Amino acid sequence: MAEESPTQSSSQPVSSPEDTSWYVLHTYSGYEDNVARNLKQRIESMGMEDKIFQVVVPREKKIRVKNGQRRVIEERLFPGYVLVQMIVTEDSWYVVRNTPNVTGFVGSGTTPTPVSGQEVDRLLKRMGENEPKYKIDVQEGDSVKITDGPFKDFDGKISEVNDSKGTVKVLVNVFGRETPVELDYLQIKKGA
Repeated sequence: MAEESPTQSSSQPVSSPEDTSWYVLHTYSGYEDNVARNLKQRIESMGMEDKIFQVVVPREKKIRVKNGQRRVIEERLFPGYVLVQMIVTEDSWYVVRNTPNVTGFVGSGTTPTPVSGQEVDRLLKRMGENEPKYKIDVQEGDSVKITDGPFKDFDGKISEVNDSKGTVKVLVNVFGRETPVELDYLQIKKGA
């Protein structure tokens, strides 16, 4: 077990004391936010701010198109898991593992296994991205099928790609004429 560190201020989380590590908690799927909220309340009520520092539900922003409207949603990266930065002592381990809907720590045997610092940094960086990235794998002249919106199931040809907005202009044959239609890249499928 790690030795206890000097008491830290509860209003300011510790960024990286030498003896803290990140651990992964396994929870019932769908209860990640509930576990994080309950654990934060337990940390405060039991005075564990000097041993348990951060509780994070890993999320990522994604773009979804529904009924022609683009929406940015936050999606859990690892359903059923919560990250906790803590110093493992008998007391801190007791508080965490006895939080409702926590099924245990990820690790072998009875000792929790810390996650590598590089992996946590990579995950936190991925979560910190404000805008989701557009991945447009089409270019002018490509044939596409429209998958959403008023022109659903129409075939067309890309006439323009706007990487910064995540949109494309597709030439669609309507009543014998080529009509340009601006669509979100999520509303098309390559290779009509």
